[in-house]
Amino acid sequence: MFNIPEQFSTVAKTNLEAQLALFTNLTSKAFESMEKVVDLNLNVAKASLEDSSIAAKQLLTAKDPQEFFSLSAAQAQPTAAKAIAYGRHLAGIATSAQAEFTRAAEEQIAEAGRKVSALVEDVSKNAPAGSENVIAIVRSAIGNANAGYEQFSKSTKQAVEVMEANMNTAVSQFSQAADKTASRARK
Repeated sequence: MFNIPEQFSTVAKTNLEAQLALFTNLTSKAFESMEKVVDLNLNVAKASLEDSSIAAKQLLTAKDPQEFFSLSAAQAQPTAAKAIAYGRHLAGIATSAQAEFTRAAEEQIAEAGRKVSALVEDVSKNAPAGSENVIAIVRSAIGNANAGYEQFSKSTKQAVEVMEANMNTAVSQFSQAADKTASRARK
C-alpha cells in the first residue's frame, strides 16, 4: 500500500514527464510547420522573381500603350491565381499545425484527467473516515474542470471552422475580382 505523499510524488513525476513529451512534440511540430512555410516562401520568391523578369521583358517589347496595358492586364490573372494558391497552401499548413497542436493537447489533457481521477480513487480508498465530503468536492471540481475543457475545446473548434470559412470566402471573392479585372482588361 502506498502512502499519499508517495502517490502524489509518482503522479507529479509522471505528469512532468508527460508535459515534457508534449512540449517536445509541439516544438517539433512547430519547427516542421515553420520549415514548410519557409520552403513555401522561398519557392514563391524564386517563382516571383522569374515571373517578374519574364513580365518585364514582355512589357518592354510592347509597341504602343494599348499593347502595354493589354499585356499588363493579361499578367494580372495568373498573378492573382498564384496569390490564391499561395494563400490556400499557407492556410493548409496553418490548419495542419493547428490540428496537430489540438490533438496533442487533447491527448495530454485526457491522460492527465485519467491520472488525477485514478489518484483521487486511490486516495479515497485509503482516506480516513469523515473525509467523504472533501473527496466529493474534489471529484466535483475535476468533473467541472473536464466539462469546462470540453466546452473550451468545442468553442475553439467552432472558431477555427469559422476562420476557415471566412478565408475560403475571401479567397473566392478575390478570385472573382481577379477574373472580372482580367475580363475587363481583355475588352
